[in-house]
Amino acid sequence: MEKKAKIKIAITIASLAAISILFTRQQRRRRKLNQCSQYSCYLQSEPKPQHNFKRVLADNSYSPFKHANKEKSSGSHPYELEITALLENPRPEFDFSNVDLDLQRSDSFVWVETKSQLNELANALSKEFFFAVDTEQHSLRSFLGFTALIQISTEKEDYLVDTIALHDEISILQPFFADPGVCKVFHGSDNDVMWLQRDFHIYVVNLFDTAKACEVLSKPQKSLAYLLETYCGVATNKFLQREDWRQRPLPAEMLQYAQTDAHYLLYIAKCLVAELKQQGNENSYCPDDKFNFVLEASRRSNTVCLQVYTKEIESYPGEAAASSIFFRLLNGQGGVSSISSVTQDLVRRLCAWRDLMARVHDESLRFVLSDQAIIALANKAPANPTDVYTTIAQADSDVDCLNLSSSLPSPSPVVCSHLDDVERQVCNNVENLDDILLANLQKCLGPNGSCPLSVFNYVLPAKSNWELKNQSNKFVYKQNGVKVSRQVAKKASRDLFVQKFSCKSPVYHNCRIYANDGRLLCYCDRKKLEWYLTRDLAKLVEDNPPAIMLLFEPKGRPEDEGNEFYIQSKKNICVSCGEGNHYLRYRIIPSCYRIHFPEQLKSHRSHDIVLLCVDCHEVAHAAAEKYKKQISAEFGIPLFIHKVADSRKAEARPGFSASITNFEAGVSPLQLRTAAMALLHHGPTMPSNRREELRRIVMRYYGGREISQEDLERALLVGMSPRERRRHAKKRGLSLKMSKPTDFPDRQQDSYPAVMVESATMDATKADNVLGLHAIETQKSGEKEGRSSLTESHESKPPTCSNGGIDQLVFSTIWKKMNSTSKVSDSKDDSVGNVDDECENSSVQNGFGSSSPTPNSKVSLLGHGPHGKQVVDYLLREYGEDGIRQFCQRWRQVFVEALHPHFLPAGWDVMHRYNALLLHILSRIML
Repeated sequence: MEKKAKIKIAITIASLAAISILFTRQQRRRRKLNQCSQYSCYLQSEPKPQHNFKRVLADNSYSPFKHANKEKSSGSHPYELEITALLENPRPEFDFSNVDLDLQRSDSFVWVETKSQLNELANALSKEFFFAVDTEQHSLRSFLGFTALIQISTEKEDYLVDTIALHDEISILQPFFADPGVCKVFHGSDNDVMWLQRDFHIYVVNLFDTAKACEVLSKPQKSLAYLLETYCGVATNKFLQREDWRQRPLPAEMLQYAQTDAHYLLYIAKCLVAELKQQGNENSYCPDDKFNFVLEASRRSNTVCLQVYTKEIESYPGEAAASSIFFRLLNGQGGVSSISSVTQDLVRRLCAWRDLMARVHDESLRFVLSDQAIIALANKAPANPTDVYTTIAQADSDVDCLNLSSSLPSPSPVVCSHLDDVERQVCNNVENLDDILLANLQKCLGPNGSCPLSVFNYVLPAKSNWELKNQSNKFVYKQNGVKVSRQVAKKASRDLFVQKFSCKSPVYHNCRIYANDGRLLCYCDRKKLEWYLTRDLAKLVEDNPPAIMLLFEPKGRPEDEGNEFYIQSKKNICVSCGEGNHYLRYRIIPSCYRIHFPEQLKSHRSHDIVLLCVDCHEVAHAAAEKYKKQISAEFGIPLFIHKVADSRKAEARPGFSASITNFEAGVSPLQLRTAAMALLHHGPTMPSNRREELRRIVMRYYGGREISQEDLERALLVGMSPRERRRHAKKRGLSLKMSKPTDFPDRQQDSYPAVMVESATMDATKADNVLGLHAIETQKSGEKEGRSSLTESHESKPPTCSNGGIDQLVFSTIWKKMNSTSKVSDSKDDSVGNVDDECENSSVQNGFGSSSPTPNSKVSLLGHGPHGKQVVDYLLREYGEDGIRQFCQRWRQVFVEALHPHFLPAGWDVMHRYNALLLHILSRIML
């Protein structure tokens, strides 16, 4: 009984507490609502520290940011020449060897808050060859954010610079940060570099970033907290980074945190440079390359210096935020499948109003009005200020229950000061949004405006009439029925491409294979090492990273064994810009050419396969496509097969009308495939005129006769390579090995598709060389059950279409190989040679007897394969293997000129193999 009584008492107390809390909250809301009814701007009684700034470089207007002007500056970055010089000719090493730091941090530091103290700091920095820097940023109560504190540590002293008190004087430090002879040590400098540019026109030149050094050393973590604990045995509370760094005086705990962040950086840099040198010595086989790892860290660090700060200028205020809300609602977070046009319009209006109010009051967007409040207002559309207030408070309260750390006032002082404006946005969906925003702006900052002017907002009335009036609401794309901006759509497309196509795991495992005499043969992946070990062909000699020694003498050593490129570890980064978060393989010599190289030139090695990030990959691909067009014009060989046609005579079929006369024969392979696919998937539902247009395209392939469903299925396969056909069959749930004869067109009646290919401007001799196929004369279907005979001689003239005058090549063996039971290699472009040669030398059985598979039938007519085959054949015929080597050099030069890569592995050379060949010839001559 006592236990039950205690439980009842506890429940009663808890209920009373909950009721009390609810009542208190309601009372506060009522008091706040009464205060809101006065509609006076809160900034009149709550001034902000940044309002004491006399001048700011980045205001809250819609105009772009202006960088400092400097003589001899060639680009947007005023120190681009100096930084580029460091990238192209980096200093041999960072000399931190004489740094003598006491790891016992002293509580003493110099607090710099006056101009005279700042001058003393400048005088101290003028005697230093390196110093450490960190910054603390405040962003919650500022639209763009601002630097609230700069920490600078030298070998002897720690300085904490009050950038709020000295905001207008910090430019005194500009020369020391821009001096290429002084090394500045940062950790994770990407944001710091941009913030210093934005607030003080301070540009960093000659930077050593300890986070970039961690990347080069492949550290398990690269956070500053990890480095402090690893090298200095110091633990820090990183949650202090989110505190309000505007407050003065700063609490002792925050001062200690700020001092710690910069104090140990020089010592950490010293340790990391020592490791970089050691790593370089251990992994170097060339005496001149011992600082390679240090230079790599230097290049990555100074690449950050080239970044320039830019203000995000949207095509319409709040556009990006509205698009982001729509995206979240439609992708699971909101649990909705569609958004009404009324709701979309309200969200855009509220996002535009929030953006303008944040600029006027110099507040962050999330402080003015949360996203969840915007969604709630758009869904409920409250009709009066009281309901607006309650809706916002309830929406934020629901989120606060899940996020106990949230302490933002709700509704915010901005909303309380302009509650009638919020109501106008929600209720008045007829009035033009531009007119509403301009009226709000005049009400806030006009001659009798309610909000105080500041260095951040005074430009808005002068420059805003302008952008809002002249820029229309450019929502040009739709996603699930919701309009999104071009900028947001492009970013989303890029992110999706990175997620889908970038490498999901490291490409280079940097495992080593040694010959039985101890000579390093090459680097490889773990799978190859395991292959040797499981067959007892090698023994493990090192564990991390793994290395094996062969127990037999290899049949042949690499022909360019002395080339440093093949006996060094490689980094999983973009070879152009150094991006390490995502990358794709890129073939410098396009596969359409390389696949046709002679086997001895088609190396399985990776010299011409590099890693590029998505952006660099796009640039390189565009340059390659442009150069292909130049090659096409130079050799007179078209990039694409212009037309294909079914070479069989049109047959009268039951239920079909006679052939159409005066019908243009032949169609582009890609156009044929697209038309056939559209008719198969959407034929019955598409408009009749469009359906007839696509049918006529397919009929051109069949010589003008009527087509059936079966003809569409066969047309879909025209021009595909075996790999493309297997992929197509897999999508349809078919298995080429186990498929029944009925899975494909009736071969006994229709034979295989005999295709005529138009070779555009080439003569008949060149046409015979397309794809390396021999001419095939198609027999009449009644004579030999649709089978064709293979003619060995190139002297046979290919049949022509009814229009005459077009040089054509007729072949059918490609289509026989489609249903062959032999296995076709799925190897990549660099390793197709041996497997395919074996297949080509064997006889293949199909349902109609045996035939020899046609060489190079793996080439698709839908791409540049035929063009590549003709170019390679021409080079071999006219110039031999030297022509192929020079052709490869041309492609490497195109790659270098397009990207100017900074991170290519040592030993990579445009003249690769050609130099090795010359050395081989000279050595033979000397012998």
